[in-house]
Amino acid sequence: MSELVGREGEVAALEDALTAARAGRSRVLVLRGEAGIGKTALLEHVAGRVPGCRVARAAGAEAERELPYAGLQQLCAPFLDRLPDLPGPQRAAAGTAFGLSGGEPPDRFLVGLAVLTLLAAVAEDQPLVCLVDDAQWLDRVSAQTLAFVARRLLAEPIALVVAVREPADEPDLTGLPELVVGGLGEAAAGTLLDSVLTGPLDSRVRDRIIAETHGNPLALVELPRFWTAAEQADGLLRPDGDALAGRLERCFLQQVEPLPPDTRRLLLTAAAEPLGDATLLWRAAGELGLGADPAAAAEATGLIEFGPRVRFRHPLVRSAVYRSASPHDRQEAHRALAAVTDPALDPDRRAWHRARATVAPDEDVAADLERSAGRARARGGPAAAAALLEQAATLTPDPARRARRELAAARAKHAAGALEAALGLLGAAGAGPPDPARDAEGERLRGQIAFDQRRGGDAAALLLHAAGRLDGAAARETYLEALGAAVWAGSGVVEAAKRARTAPAAPEPAVADLVLDAFATRLTDGYPAAAPLLTKAIDAVRALDTGREEALWLLGNRAGGTLATEVLDYAAGRAFAERQVRLARESGALVQVQFAVNFLANHDLLAGDLTAAEALVEEDRLLAGITGGRPVGYSAILLAALRGRETTAITTAAAEAAERGQGRVVRFADYAHAVLANGLGRHDTARDAARRVFAADVVGHQALATAELAEAASRTGDDALVAEALDRLAERARATPAAWPRALEARARALAGDTPEECYRASIALLADTPLRVELARGHLLFGEWLRREGRRADAREHLRTAHTMTSSMGLEAFAERARRELLATGETARKRTAGTTEGLTAQESQIARLAREGWSNPEIGTRLFLSPRTVEWHLRKVFGKLGISSRRQLRDTPLDTPLDTVR
Repeated sequence: MSELVGREGEVAALEDALTAARAGRSRVLVLRGEAGIGKTALLEHVAGRVPGCRVARAAGAEAERELPYAGLQQLCAPFLDRLPDLPGPQRAAAGTAFGLSGGEPPDRFLVGLAVLTLLAAVAEDQPLVCLVDDAQWLDRVSAQTLAFVARRLLAEPIALVVAVREPADEPDLTGLPELVVGGLGEAAAGTLLDSVLTGPLDSRVRDRIIAETHGNPLALVELPRFWTAAEQADGLLRPDGDALAGRLERCFLQQVEPLPPDTRRLLLTAAAEPLGDATLLWRAAGELGLGADPAAAAEATGLIEFGPRVRFRHPLVRSAVYRSASPHDRQEAHRALAAVTDPALDPDRRAWHRARATVAPDEDVAADLERSAGRARARGGPAAAAALLEQAATLTPDPARRARRELAAARAKHAAGALEAALGLLGAAGAGPPDPARDAEGERLRGQIAFDQRRGGDAAALLLHAAGRLDGAAARETYLEALGAAVWAGSGVVEAAKRARTAPAAPEPAVADLVLDAFATRLTDGYPAAAPLLTKAIDAVRALDTGREEALWLLGNRAGGTLATEVLDYAAGRAFAERQVRLARESGALVQVQFAVNFLANHDLLAGDLTAAEALVEEDRLLAGITGGRPVGYSAILLAALRGRETTAITTAAAEAAERGQGRVVRFADYAHAVLANGLGRHDTARDAARRVFAADVVGHQALATAELAEAASRTGDDALVAEALDRLAERARATPAAWPRALEARARALAGDTPEECYRASIALLADTPLRVELARGHLLFGEWLRREGRRADAREHLRTAHTMTSSMGLEAFAERARRELLATGETARKRTAGTTEGLTAQESQIARLAREGWSNPEIGTRLFLSPRTVEWHLRKVFGKLGISSRRQLRDTPLDTPLDTVR
């Protein structure tokens, strides 16, 4: 792989990637460079020199940027016969994305997992080399999926090489291993230039040419063919300092312009048809009435190759031909292509060609584009749907209908994450004829966008105003969105709730109506008045059918979990958490998975399974890396607090949340800070942090923060504050007389000095039959501390031993140290002990080991963690080596977390 002039370094890097792939280690390389710099030549060089490997190729095309999965389908086309072998959800997602089957819009990350699994399966038979050219022109969802796959490749015999023309504004491939392809060095550039010169050239002119081309190989090869005598004399690249890419395009055009008119029209039609479908091209040529053999003259130039597939010599040839044509000629080419494209087999390309062939507004074409947008949305391409709808709006003659389509395009832009573009389209829609319903829907969308931009206060105001202008279910749903935005912002919550309660009652309340009523009542009339409604709403959410529409509502609102936490219903909350995790993973909705695993991790933390929670926290971080977003981070904050270790995680999270206007996260951090400080015995700090949550009356973790306040206030001698906390907890226990609320009330009553022994015993008894091991351990600790202060050392030791054993085994280091010190004060010695992850295992290895020990297969683990089965096996081999075992059977008998010492 060395005959490319001056490319020894680049060729060596590519050879390293191929060698690694042949050895079973994946390699990804993004080639970046200007037009003509040699990226395509490097890809061609690789494709011709990979013995023993299978090659798959794709190339982006400007004309296909609005067609979802067009680029990815090129890459996967040779392997689609393997789709039936994929796991069911992946098979369905890929089939829908590639237009092979109908179904609900697939999540793009589930499509990414399907592509990863597909490519890994192909590579099991033979190392696979995937080459993607002109990635800057890939449709957005293909680029995103390709980046997803690239970041998950690890132990597969796959080399993925992607070429991107610079400057490029694509963000998806950023962060992947890169190779910047620059100009040739002076010696290599001179060698290449000499190889194309047809006669002698003054050395000074030769040097100036090399300098002004910056060693661009295509410029060095192509420009000398078309120099004028003046240019050959002075070596200047004209005209007027134009960009090199434009100059190269003009060189290609100099070869095109002398061709017969029919040949030029054929070239233009080929440039407008990016698939390279020869059959379609010849049919379009017939539609245009071209001559019998217009291709011969074009092929003689070497600019294009006609065969089963039509290929231009370089992407710049295609762009030169297309851009230089007159608007009328381009429209005629697209008209012909639309005429010969099968409306049943390929309706989307036909619609796009029709749009490119149209100048004046045309409702028929606009409607065709709108239908195409619907299909794009169904295939999981919101960005493509947005582009199609935007074009449809442009071609819509009726102003009112145009405004409605602009609103639809704005919704699609919002779904695609293009928030600023969505706001621009909303502005255009608002300029249409007056339409109160459309304007209200537009304002609702503005509110949703503001929420996504983390502007909770602005979002709540916009959504409240929009809700007042909407009717029926839409109004109540918008009020619920407004209430959620206000809760997230931590301001204007009561006002939002009062406004929400003015919404007309639904004739037959849906789940959203019950949730809205419960939340609004809780925030306006207090917990006792809302308790029956909260319980009813929880039951309704729990009874929801797991069909797609209900599941998406449940995942999108996460209301059930908040309600369950508010009433301290651990069983319902855990059921919601497990259900949300399952549904989110099945749908591949990664952001929803992030929220769901945090919710489940919080329940693991309450149950004292900090190791399981830590694995879920790591999954949140992993998914954030895949999506390019932020970890949700709730559970990481509470995990740090329960571990009892000094850390900046809590204060950092609170500061960042405050800066983004996320008051709810700030208050959750206060609650976690109170837990940490109580564990460390810094009760004044715990009191102040818990009092901030108490004063804000935050929905969701209010009762837990109140319990922390009662403990901290009792230790700082603030009897009035203990009484205030007790009143709040007693009020809740009366309204919801379940075990957990009653246990917290009994503990607070004991802290307040109200028959302490009886109340401590009652609290422990209530918790004994629940999964709430952290609460139970802390109950024993507080009772033991009280007994020691009362001088009852023997009785105290019993509870303090239990507290020390439980907190140590769970890894609650600060609380375990509190229990150890108390035991010492009773005359009993206890040694420190901690629980931790097995020495040497990474978080991902630990997670894989646990899943394997639970009986999950490699494909099942891969589906959960978005890895290929081969990569899971690679990780397991490393786990076995670190643990000194050789089988899954041995793994089942190997403790992954072992206390380091015991009480003696």
